[in-house]
Amino acid sequence: MENNPFIEGAIPAESIMEMVKKHSAKTEIGGHNIFLGQVRADAKDGKEVEAIEFTAHQEMAIEKLAQIREEIFAKYDLTCMHILHSLGTVEKGGICLVVFTSSKHRKPAMEACSELTERLKKELPVWGKEIYSDGSHHWKENKQNSFYVVNQIL
Repeated sequence: MENNPFIEGAIPAESIMEMVKKHSAKTEIGGHNIFLGQVRADAKDGKEVEAIEFTAHQEMAIEKLAQIREEIFAKYDLTCMHILHSLGTVEKGGICLVVFTSSKHRKPAMEACSELTERLKKELPVWGKEIYSDGSHHWKENKQNSFYVVNQIL
């Protein structure tokens, strides 16, 4: 298992391609599914998002990720699963999340990737601070993430 999915800054395309390349030797695999999360240049109040600064409670996130991985592997017939998540600043257009699942058949890989992506968004203690073109910032609110509520109370 990957012990730490976090990578500083944007996830390089080369890292993603290397993941794919390594799996070509695993001939029992018939299907892969990859989700790539990218920082959008959203406009809010006349300001454009230039970057997102990601922070996390890493120890808690790694523990929760291990639990989610076990549950997804138990539910779907997967051959492998890989997750990368950015920390620090990622400029607009940069890749900040990679979810990669593989299986003998496409359907389990696709369904597992989708569920895994949603659960990461909902359950991991990871936060994003949007940095705007004028230098101001705003913490992204993920209403599904209970850790957001706890963080706001503290």
